[in-house]
Amino acid sequence: MDCKVWAEQFDTYLDGELPSSEMTAFDEHVRNCPSCAANVLGRVQLKRAVRTAGKRFQPSPEFRASIQKRISARPVPVRAGFRWVWAAAFAGILLAAALSGWFAVQRSREQVLYSELRDLHVATLASANPVDVISTDRHTVKPWFQGRIPFSFNLPELANTEFSLAGGRVTYLKGTPGAQLVYQYGKHQISVFIYPEQSLQSPLRGDGLKTDMAFHTMTWTEGNLRFFVVGDVSADEIRSLAALLRAANLS
Repeated sequence: MDCKVWAEQFDTYLDGELPSSEMTAFDEHVRNCPSCAANVLGRVQLKRAVRTAGKRFQPSPEFRASIQKRISARPVPVRAGFRWVWAAAFAGILLAAALSGWFAVQRSREQVLYSELRDLHVATLASANPVDVISTDRHTVKPWFQGRIPFSFNLPELANTEFSLAGGRVTYLKGTPGAQLVYQYGKHQISVFIYPEQSLQSPLRGDGLKTDMAFHTMTWTEGNLRFFVVGDVSADEIRSLAALLRAANLS
């Protein structure tokens, strides 16, 4: 298919709105076409910049608390006998509003985090050099990270599995270096990101599987490390690779 035809579908592809068969064909084309790969990478970077700018002026919890404090300081013209009832009710409303605001901020931060990881994954797929160390041997890839990132981790034995290690690279999240491992599953690629837990701006609310657009993300903590498995394969394949990684890092 002509690149001009593919170019008309860039935004639909990045939004995960293409049918699965077309998504697979697009993935294959992007991996083998430097021009389209560069265009996809540019759009990913633009999406990330727009998203960051949109969050820059979001009201902080401190600002919300300041407004609520000013409101609560206003006198309420009620009879003395019922003043304590109104005060208790108003305090309950303020508490609910504060909790609602806190959870909204947490959800927003998590959404930005998962979006950044998806962008990093897509950028890797679009890159002409997706990994810095190319090897299917875990005993080659793991030592390569020593001295390049401030932690160590184990890699699973993949014999008799449908996954194969393609290599790895150093990547950054919130300015902290971490590991990105790339695994091959059929014609699909899956990224595994590993970062120190403290590098996240705020702790995630829990482990588990997240789904957004055409991507599944599995996350969990092991020791002081936070793992993310990201890919456009099925949720079962994401869970299977996550289970292999967890078993390797528990041993």
